[in-house]
Amino acid sequence: MEESKLHILTQTPSLANHFVAELRDVAVHGDSMRFRRNLERLGELLAYEISKKLPYAPTTIQTPLATTNTVLLAEQPVLATILRAGLPLYQGLLNYFDRAYSTFVGAYRVEAENTALEINMEYLASTNLHDKVLILADPMLATGRSLVKAYKGMLRHGKPKQVHIAAAIAAPEGLAYVQQEIPEAIVWLGALDEHLNERSYIVPGLGDAGDLAFGPKV
Repeated sequence: MEESKLHILTQTPSLANHFVAELRDVAVHGDSMRFRRNLERLGELLAYEISKKLPYAPTTIQTPLATTNTVLLAEQPVLATILRAGLPLYQGLLNYFDRAYSTFVGAYRVEAENTALEINMEYLASTNLHDKVLILADPMLATGRSLVKAYKGMLRHGKPKQVHIAAAIAAPEGLAYVQQEIPEAIVWLGALDEHLNERSYIVPGLGDAGDLAFGPKV
């Protein structure tokens, strides 16, 4: 993918390194509130960076003393996420794009012994996406299959004019799959990790984002 379509926050030292480090750190994993907050703060940083690539329009503002000229977003993006793990990262984006409409997808991986990894998608609630700027948040881009399936499901509600994908961490395999399946997307990452293991988990990774944020599944 061309350089302009891939941005990795931790390639330039910043506070993003601190947030990603705490997301990974097993010594912090017992504090689910802090885990959620670090995902949210990373979402805020990603939102700020993404905002630099969005269309703006000139606007005149009336202050108490005079009028002044500035530029403001020409339109609000649509934010989308995959339940449940994506909610804190999505909230960080929503904190900054606070007038945005939202789309939610329920998708999960089915892991069975001796079978290929499958993705089930059982829920999709979307606003109109036709000619919109879409920002799709997924904290962990592992295989990329759930994100791609979610995006293709959203297309029944319209084709966005611009697509941004925001993730806390990604594996090279998942990034490559997304690049192949959604070549128009601009990808924004907190960090790019080393590889997927035999169970399709990101290494070094951070564990199960949904469980760490909201408690273990039964």
